[in-house]
Amino acid sequence: MEEKVIKHFTDSIYYELEKTAKVLRLLGLQFFEKIDAGIGGDEHAALDTISCNPNICQRDLAKLILKDRANTGKIISSLEEKQLIERCIDTRNNRLVKKVKITEKGEETLTYINKKLEMMFNEQRLTCKIKLDDIEKIQSSLKRLRLSFEELIDMKI
Repeated sequence: MEEKVIKHFTDSIYYELEKTAKVLRLLGLQFFEKIDAGIGGDEHAALDTISCNPNICQRDLAKLILKDRANTGKIISSLEEKQLIERCIDTRNNRLVKKVKITEKGEETLTYINKKLEMMFNEQRLTCKIKLDDIEKIQSSLKRLRLSFEELIDMKI
């Protein structure tokens, strides 16, 4: 297979990925402002992750949402103040571990936001512009690419 010569950074996959990520962040900011759900994108990502991983500890949550532990702690505190999650203490290897779980109010909020997200994607006809099969292929390729990059870096979370 012949390798593509990259003359400029703007010709690289790195540039396209970074630019796409920035556009998605802006779209997310606008979405959360529009629906006024009381939480932002980072909080939604954490809430969704907690919902999928009941009783997750802060360190594991930080790894999954790609935030450092300090920012993850702030997100957890904010979600707890809004009564969307609860903290509980558990032990692991004879050490106290703080774990979090979603509340009923948190599940309701998450369901509301996820329905609004689905409606937005349908209204914007984003899935019509790119076939669902192609979206799945892109997602799979991006996951493989991310996993190969993760092997090269030291994630200090």
